[in-house]
Amino acid sequence: MNGLSLSEFCCLFCCPPCPSRIAAKLAFLPPEPTYDFLADGTGKYALNLTDRAEWQYTDQEKEKVEGFYTRTNRGNRIGCLYVRCSNTARFTILFSHGNAVDLGQMSSFYLGLGSRINCNIFSYDYSGYGVSAGKPSEKNLYADIDAAWLALRTRYGISPENIILYGQSIGTVPTVDLAARYEVGAVILHSPLMSGMRVAFPNTKRTWFFDAFPSIDKVPKVTSPTLVIHGTEDEVIDFSHGLTIFERCPKAVEPLWVEGAGHNDVELYTAYLERLKQFVNVELVN
Repeated sequence: MNGLSLSEFCCLFCCPPCPSRIAAKLAFLPPEPTYDFLADGTGKYALNLTDRAEWQYTDQEKEKVEGFYTRTNRGNRIGCLYVRCSNTARFTILFSHGNAVDLGQMSSFYLGLGSRINCNIFSYDYSGYGVSAGKPSEKNLYADIDAAWLALRTRYGISPENIILYGQSIGTVPTVDLAARYEVGAVILHSPLMSGMRVAFPNTKRTWFFDAFPSIDKVPKVTSPTLVIHGTEDEVIDFSHGLTIFERCPKAVEPLWVEGAGHNDVELYTAYLERLKQFVNVELVN
């Protein structure tokens, strides 16, 4: 019965949850904001971090981080960051971060990652996260990345072939959605999920009409080179999700399966940075 027990099937058939409820239950845990924007009078904003953001660099290096607002087609004003990590970078990463963090907490990571793999990084907070207005929802998630994509293209003049879409955990959902509609330089899916129902009910074999985040049905439409990364001991999104996404992706490159890694520590393994360097600086330029 499509991988569901009889009791689960009856419950879903009689009282199917709506996608927004699945999304809210599985995905959205916005933290108390760890930053705000300080206007400089030119339409740009300096990044003001709280102690909880745990900035790891000097105040001078914070000048490499530029903040601003943009507005989605659903009317929400969202916060964006552009991190100038390298003067020689060919690629800019459009990074969709994971759950329970905001741009303030991610800012040090962005600067460190971009500097090590020679990429600039552009990121945004989902509706209801950080300084972004509105409430988190699946529809807002897609509108948020569309607004970020448009801002990156128009404000900074970055061409699609020089953009790498990077999604982590819940961030893979808007990343796959955008990548299924636009061809870009590359896509990186870090701990991706197949769909909300498949996380909640691991034996689910099909996409129900009330499912949320159906990335598994969109990833076959992704035409850009795609690197899938997943920890083999992921306790939040099972490793099988990464495997299946990889198998369904037509332009998948050699994946990175991080042996022993969980959901939140993949970046701590040496193989993570080595694989990204190989992908960005060797495979994408040959």
